[in-house]
Amino acid sequence: LASTMLNLVTTGTAILCAISFVLAPLLVPLLAPDLGKDIGRRDELIDEAVKLTRIMLLSPFLFAISGMVTGILNGRQRFLLTALAPMLYNLAIIFGAVVLAGPFGVEGLAVGVVVGSGLHLVVQVPGLFREKMRYQPSFDWRDGATREVGRLMGPRVLGLAAAQFNFLITTFFASKISSSAFNDLNYAWLLAQLPLALFGMALSTAVFPRLAEHAADGDYGALQETISRVLRLALFLTIPAAVGLAMLRVPVVTLLLEHGEFTAVSTAITASALGWYCLGLLPQAGIEIHSRGFYALGDTRTPVILAVGAVLANLLLSAILYRPFEHEGLAFAISFSSWLEWTFLYRMYCSRTGARAERDLRAIALFGVCAAVMALTIAVGFAPFDTAGRFHNAVIAIAGAVAGGVMYAVVAAALRIPELEQAARRFRSMLGRFGPGRGVVSS
Repeated sequence: LASTMLNLVTTGTAILCAISFVLAPLLVPLLAPDLGKDIGRRDELIDEAVKLTRIMLLSPFLFAISGMVTGILNGRQRFLLTALAPMLYNLAIIFGAVVLAGPFGVEGLAVGVVVGSGLHLVVQVPGLFREKMRYQPSFDWRDGATREVGRLMGPRVLGLAAAQFNFLITTFFASKISSSAFNDLNYAWLLAQLPLALFGMALSTAVFPRLAEHAADGDYGALQETISRVLRLALFLTIPAAVGLAMLRVPVVTLLLEHGEFTAVSTAITASALGWYCLGLLPQAGIEIHSRGFYALGDTRTPVILAVGAVLANLLLSAILYRPFEHEGLAFAISFSSWLEWTFLYRMYCSRTGARAERDLRAIALFGVCAAVMALTIAVGFAPFDTAGRFHNAVIAIAGAVAGGVMYAVVAAALRIPELEQAARRFRSMLGRFGPGRGVVSS
């Protein structure tokens, strides 16, 4: 089954990439119609974007294979290599920026992306050998198990497409504001996704095989308990990360991005958008957890329907807000639509499984109290010292994050929040015993 799906997905992706390569001159202007228009370089930048798109089309092809390998290893509760893969991907991008961009220009960055996606695949292949997977050149799409995967996969594909459409909506309207807004919103989005990737996505991915086991055994009580426990832990970690990033957004953006052509004006735009993106991190983490609950139950349609509804809400809000509020309106539109999606997803999850939300909501309220004290600490202790200069901003960002995190933990300990000890125990476990076959959940 794994071989068949790997072959079908790889072939299908190769065909789509080939079509996209040919149609790139038509697709790029559709996605960013006004790119470079405000600075009189539209044709030049569109041509450059087409060239970069064609180079980087190798990346989704490699990721299609790598994503299947990730699914196979995660299904066997093997998480070490799948955790290393994104790190190598990012290191390759950094290599492209530091080493290749000099002699090859922006094309060096695109090559770095392609190399990174290749490393993302290669580092996971030894895991297949360790699991003794026997590859077969099979394309038996008539097989019952293959058809079942296809039935479940169809709505999931639409759900992932909906998530991409959210980003494309922002890209479309941002290009109408200015070329700088287009870039600055992208930077803000990437920074905002870091806490979500570290906590929401990591925990939901690691717990999914366990949820599937509970659903297969018909143990819905265990399924509810596991989802509730992981949700509370994910939000316990995501909320302070979002609050800290929002409170320290100016020194963080200045430290990480403000050099070269990225000016203080770009910092102001990126930081303001980052604050609104942080507003949506809590529901996005919740969506990661509860959608996995539906997937474990074999229901991929419900999360997709709600994701499509969120896309429509984002489209409507973006069209209304992008002119009066520009980049801030676009960032708010995504965050607000995320809250709508999670609210309905949570309600439908409770209705489907009979789960009760009271314990989760009480825990979230306590996390909010801890986060409020954390925010007050950062505002009083570090906001008055906000100043120019990368060194000063580095001190403010690091010291503010440490002080805020310590205060969050102190208040959580005073309120006897159990997730504090759970987070500390898991962190110690990962440091001391993380190895092949030991993921966040299994440890």
